[in-house]
Amino acid sequence: MTRVLVIEDEPQIVRALVINLKARKYEVDAAHDGATALQLAAARHPDVVVLDLGLPDMDGVEVIRGLRGWTRVPILVLSARHSSDEKVEALDAGADDYVTKPFGMDELLARLRAAVRRAEPVGPGEDDVTTVETAEFTVDLAAKKVNRGGKDVRLTPTEWHLLEVLVRNSGRLVSQKQLLQEVWGPSYGTETNYLRVYMAQLRRKLEADPSHPKHFVTEPGMGYRFEG
Repeated sequence: MTRVLVIEDEPQIVRALVINLKARKYEVDAAHDGATALQLAAARHPDVVVLDLGLPDMDGVEVIRGLRGWTRVPILVLSARHSSDEKVEALDAGADDYVTKPFGMDELLARLRAAVRRAEPVGPGEDDVTTVETAEFTVDLAAKKVNRGGKDVRLTPTEWHLLEVLVRNSGRLVSQKQLLQEVWGPSYGTETNYLRVYMAQLRRKLEADPSHPKHFVTEPGMGYRFEG
């Protein structure tokens, strides 16, 4: 059974989350502050963490850094903070996804399921997924090829690298800084215009309707998400 650690100081939200999660057969632990949360995480080893950034004793980003010191458990941030800088700080500290309050319970649970799926270990004898198929195109990570409508799509090395990072993190929000550093190098981090240009090129080559992308989704001010 999947164990969820809810770190939230608003009793109404805790109650709603606990009821909805338990109804879906999750085991739930709850903490109302950062110190209790870090102790519970060490004692109970949750499979996924739902974390509010505005805690009474410490900032949620400190909790993320504390957890990342010893675990790769998926962390889903739940916060009323709307500024891009704060969202990016949480992602760069090691959060896996970000849901802004007020939130829909269905969306939150879908994001939580996706985070748990991505964290599941590969079973014995299973290889890493090397082919990703969508309704419009197929990505072969091993062969470094993209096929659309039975024809290979020519991508530049930079376009391919950007596509590869997004596809390997399918469903996960990848921050602008992470994309820039992985594709262009560690000295990059603020050149978001590069991302806009290359994302537009990928959409033009691969999306059925580049102006309304289904697969290469922008999270304004934060980053991008690949949806298969």
